[in-house]
Amino acid sequence: MNDPIAVSLQRPVEAVRIPSGEVISLPEGISVVISQALGGSFTIYLPAEGGMCRINGQDADALGLPVPTLDLSKASGRSLEEQIWEQLRDCYDPEIHVNIVDLGLIYNLHVEHAEGGALVFVKMTLTAPGCGMGPVLAADARRRIASLSGVKEAVVDVVWDPPWGPERISPEGRRQLGMDEFLTV
Repeated sequence: MNDPIAVSLQRPVEAVRIPSGEVISLPEGISVVISQALGGSFTIYLPAEGGMCRINGQDADALGLPVPTLDLSKASGRSLEEQIWEQLRDCYDPEIHVNIVDLGLIYNLHVEHAEGGALVFVKMTLTAPGCGMGPVLAADARRRIASLSGVKEAVVDVVWDPPWGPERISPEGRRQLGMDEFLTV
């Protein structure tokens, strides 16, 4: 979805305010504008309130859209760590519209192979310490990792050290943001 789409909610739905992370209930019939549909979640604008929210993919029907499924087709022939990175590339910052890997939010990924499946540990950060979306993004990453065959448990911790800075954005992220001329690696 490249262009914003105005819709009326077809049923009540819970949404998460951006950037506070506050969970709110939106009533059926309210007008919203879908501004982003990446990675199976939706960023919406609420014209009546002037704010943004995130709606989870499993609630796509409230927007009149099909419920997206996790794309596990890329897993064939790839190591578990490669599959995990691919799943993390499908987690998007709802305000910036770039995935958390290319934004440089993933600080560490560690896989421990154990009986019954792998234990996966991820340390990630956010672009701003006051952003309430940390638990939402961490839960999305955890859900995606846990969906992979061979993963027993996924732990995703939000950390603040070292502080995030725009120099952490990958070349692909800079390209998506139109920042190539402003940052160098």
